[in-house]
Amino acid sequence: MKIFITGGSGLIGQYLNVGLSKSHEILTQYYKHIGNCGDYNSVQFAINDYKTLESTFKTFNPEIVIHTAAISNAERADKLPADEVYDVNVNATKYIAELCNTHNAKLIYTSSDLVYAGYRGSYLTEESKLIPISLYAETKLMGEVKVRETLTNHIILRVALQFGFGLNHSRSHFQFIYDELKNERKVKLFSDQYRSVLSLKESARMIAELITKDVSGEMLNFGGTERVSRYDLGKEICRVCNFDESLIEPVTMERVNATYKVADVSMNIDKLKKLGIEPKSLGDSMQELLTR
Repeated sequence: MKIFITGGSGLIGQYLNVGLSKSHEILTQYYKHIGNCGDYNSVQFAINDYKTLESTFKTFNPEIVIHTAAISNAERADKLPADEVYDVNVNATKYIAELCNTHNAKLIYTSSDLVYAGYRGSYLTEESKLIPISLYAETKLMGEVKVRETLTNHIILRVALQFGFGLNHSRSHFQFIYDELKNERKVKLFSDQYRSVLSLKESARMIAELITKDVSGEMLNFGGTERVSRYDLGKEICRVCNFDESLIEPVTMERVNATYKVADVSMNIDKLKKLGIEPKSLGDSMQELLTR
């Protein structure tokens, strides 16, 4: 298939480039950092450059668009003008959805687990209460609305916290934790925020599986099978790599005065599993990642 990937130099984008290029014709978009996009058929432009977006659709004529490009975390969003965040995360998403509609392409949009109310309990379903408390999460949810309003041939993925090693310039918080522990430096990790963490490799593999399915108009929780904290994640790194677990200090969000206190957005992934997409366990994913 012909697949257009936005945000191709991001954390998940670079893994998608590697995985999808093996079986499909891809075109991958990047903005400031090229990452591994230079190794593939690629284009450089800002995702809210609508003229270039339109010409890209006309020349490449994708069958599937995987839209990962965004101002992609709460801290970064808070440092920018709100209208800029809105333009990139909402307006550009709407325009991409319109272009998909015009060109008969399926849109896979990556949203966030942070759209959920973080105080409602564990293993939230796709119908659970939505209360995004950051500008980032709010604009990702508004992006979902624009996608649903604009075309029926879409899949929205509420993506869990991803872990793994970023390629080239991209870095995750997981990488920071790993480096600190490897170098025998103490690290403080939340013990009271829970997510359905998913490795970057698994994310790319599962999206590659998803595009082969006859699925559209669906909202899917996209995460791992286990409910874990960042403290749990750190302990798992220590277990697999035989690092000193005493280097990890569990802390609460209240103690470090976290800006956004999201206690539990662990997700029920039954809908995803019914499609035949089964994520590896945390232990297996970590083993794959750290015993390279």
